[in-house]
Amino acid sequence: MTFSRLLLGAAAIAISAAAHADPVYVKAGTLIDPVTGKVSKDAALVIDAGKVIAAGTQRATKVPKGATVIDLGGETVMPGFIDMHTHLTGDAETGPYESLGLSDERMAITGVKNARRTLLAGFTTVRNVGAESYGDVALRDAINDGEVPGPRMFVSGPPVGITGGHCSDINLLPSEYRLEGEGVANGPWEMRAKVRENIKYGVDLIKTCSTGGVFSKGTSLGAAQGTLEELTAAVEEAHARGLKVASHAHGTVGIRNAILAGVDTVEHASILDADTIELAKERGVYFSMDIYNTEYTLAEGEKNGVLAESLEKEKSISKIQRDSFTAAHKAGVKMVFGSDSGVYPHGDNPNQFSRMVQFGMTPIQAITAATATSAEALGKAGLLGCLDVGCAADLVAVTGDPLKDISLLENVNFIMKDGHVYKQGGAIIAEPK
Repeated sequence: MTFSRLLLGAAAIAISAAAHADPVYVKAGTLIDPVTGKVSKDAALVIDAGKVIAAGTQRATKVPKGATVIDLGGETVMPGFIDMHTHLTGDAETGPYESLGLSDERMAITGVKNARRTLLAGFTTVRNVGAESYGDVALRDAINDGEVPGPRMFVSGPPVGITGGHCSDINLLPSEYRLEGEGVANGPWEMRAKVRENIKYGVDLIKTCSTGGVFSKGTSLGAAQGTLEELTAAVEEAHARGLKVASHAHGTVGIRNAILAGVDTVEHASILDADTIELAKERGVYFSMDIYNTEYTLAEGEKNGVLAESLEKEKSISKIQRDSFTAAHKAGVKMVFGSDSGVYPHGDNPNQFSRMVQFGMTPIQAITAATATSAEALGKAGLLGCLDVGCAADLVAVTGDPLKDISLLENVNFIMKDGHVYKQGGAIIAEPK
């Protein structure tokens, strides 16, 4: 696609966000309600001011006077998807050293491109867990103001963590450059100060790291990062202000430390044992496990400039993480959909659905993880990830039955966010019809 066509597409989507003057009546051939697990035939939804105001069968639900009718009689309709682990301001194709040459402004513009791609893949809500210089805060605000198209965003800004840590520091250059990440904090009081700083600049949640990571130079996946006291201080400070906390954690000790500190979600959760799984269940912690992106990293990482060290770490952890996903799901841990997009190309987020099914979930469980359960983890149950009266009018639709073939979700035909149609009949549209 040429740059001019990309701009035209973005402009068309922006136009589609103009408010409806009249209600919208959606006819669904099949409707999947992930909150109840119920599948309904010949369903209808009435939408006004971006919310569902009536739901039922087509026979029992009248078409309001002056309503725009959208006939999805041959489609399966679900709530818009939620991805709980994205990095919209970064691209997988940009290698670690190349990324050092990108300005904050350039990364923010990259976020505009990737927000559009993510929305057009059917993800009407995302949680962005890590962005330099509050680029995700700016992107969220531009989307909310209707200036650029994209999903509803909940953002963390710069992650908070220790010197040399995976998510907070920059370990690529030698010491003479004196390069330090903007989220670096050591000790409980510095942790609290960084959390306060992020809140000051408008974040929706706090991201921290309690182990090393695949894509950070010189960190170990199994090694804990930050003491329990430091992690607890960050969580207490965030919770006192009503913000949730997500902690990146691969190794067992770091996962346990994060749970004991009181985090709300554990990202990756790669190396689990039975005791840690049980602890997560007891504390009601959600796991966000990215079990698709390893395939992209191992196939394309070297070409993209990923460090040899990172590729070795990815090889070492991929099967372990997938086995942990199976064990955690089987044990009944609450699981959300988290893809880690940005590690692989944005817009390919739906590819994870089939892996969630491959490694233990039923199709309805995978859909629920990406809708109702993720909304619950955000503190937005009954508002997002649902199709009841009062829910946001976020809808996606596909041809066929995704409960028989989950891969159908990789190609959604219809996308509505807040009552505005962005895609219909598989085509991007300029205005709702």
